[in-house]
Formats: sequence, C-alpha cells, structure tokens
Amino acid sequence: MTEVREGKAAIPGGELWYWDTGGDGPPVVLLHAGTGSALSWPDQRAAFAEAGYRVVGYSRRGHYRSSAASPEAPGSGADDLAALASVLDLGPFHAVAVAAGGIFAADFALGHPAALRSLVIAGSVMGIADADWQARLGALRFPGFRDLPHDFLELGPTYRAENPDGLAEWRRIHELAYNGGEMVVQDISNEITWASLGGLAPPVLLIVGGADLYVPPPVMREAAARIPGAQLVVMPDAGHCAQWEQPEEFNRAVLGFIGRVEAART
Repeated sequence: MTEVREGKAAIPGGELWYWDTGGDGPPVVLLHAGTGSALSWPDQRAAFAEAGYRVVGYSRRGHYRSSAASPEAPGSGADDLAALASVLDLGPFHAVAVAAGGIFAADFALGHPAALRSLVIAGSVMGIADADWQARLGALRFPGFRDLPHDFLELGPTYRAENPDGLAEWRRIHELAYNGGEMVVQDISNEITWASLGGLAPPVLLIVGGADLYVPPPVMREAAARIPGAQLVVMPDAGHCAQWEQPEEFNRAVLGFIGRVEAART
C-alpha cells in the first residue's frame, strides 16, 4: 500500500477534506454517518487497501475539516460526491455508506448510475420518501427519541457494554464531527422512492445490525425485497454503526460482495 495522502478537494462552494490510500486498484469511497466524518473508518481503510483497493474517505460538507454547510444553502451531498470523484479522477467506484451516508449514496446512485461499480448501504433509512416506509420508520420511534444520546442511538448495547475504549473513541470522533457547530443536513438531488430504487443500475448490498434502533432487520429485509437483486447481510448484536462495532464481519461482507462484482466485470 502506498502512503495515505490527505488533502482538501475544491468543489463548487467549498472544500472537502479527504484521505486517499492511492494505488491502482478499483476505487472504494466511504460515506460516513451523520454523527461522524472521514475519521470514522479506521478498520476499513487498511483492510480494504490490503485487499487491493484504492480507498477514499471524506468528510461531507459541514463535517470534520470540510467547509461549513449553511442552513440556507447546504449544497447537495450527491453533487459534492460527484465533484470529489472528478477532482480525484476516480472513475467508476464502489460506494460503501453507513447511516446518513446511505441517503447520499442512494441519491448519487440515482443521479450518477454510470459512476458506480456497486452500492453498499448499512443501517440507513436511505431517504425513501414513500408514505408506507415513512410510517413504518415513524412507528419505531417515540417522542424524544432523537433527543437521546447519540452513542445510545448509534451503538448497540453489546458494544457499549464490552468495549469502553471503542466507545470513548467513537465519542471523540463524534465530538469533532461538526467543526464546533451544529449538524446541517444537506439537500437531496433526486426523488428517492421504491419506484426509483427499483431501477438502480449498480449491484446493491444492504447490511443491518440486529440491534439497530433506526432500521432493525425486519425493516431492512423489506427494503432488500423491494430493491431488485439486492443482497442482505444481518450482523447480530451490532447497532446502527455496524462497521465500527463489528469491523471484521463488516469488512468480510463488503469485500466478498465487491470482489464478486469485480469478478463479474472481467
């Protein structure tokens, strides 16, 4: 693996901080959760690079070391990703997204289908606007749900009980996530619906933790059933941040999937 480089990519309206392992392998771009940043992938960066991929992680607008996002003009997360891919000359890449990152990954897949080799989304509501999906998600929550501590909502109880050092590091990264400000949610460029997702071009893998409070396994199974050809992996005991809590299992599932996609392309 070549030395990891860091930089800021100039995009319309700002800059995105990124790291890039380099190399000649197929690119893999990592899209973090709303509570995280490009720092959220310590266990994926080396593992994916050692498997032969060029791995890129970046902080979305308003997150760690990237330009601030204003509530009045937050920009489009999908458009920012397209600009980053152009600056880094990635060509078609594998997108691996968790939680809120999955919303922007789905949006990007709809607007830039030729730019993706595959799409992996873990523990995400995916921004689907259909009323039945919104009602099902809403039924899982109660007044004050979103006011609970982020680590309680994002990390499963098994992880919180067994890994105090990992919990502390997750909290540290979260505290750095918004550059000292508040999270600003970026815009979506495309209408994300069951109908539009039904026409997705790239192969799709969905991953869900058995203890995910936002999108538990029965809900993600429904999504997998309604996205033609989508594969589903359930990771018992993991919460909303499966890649952080169970990195070995997460990496094995993702690398197996994108490896099969690459084999089919040759």
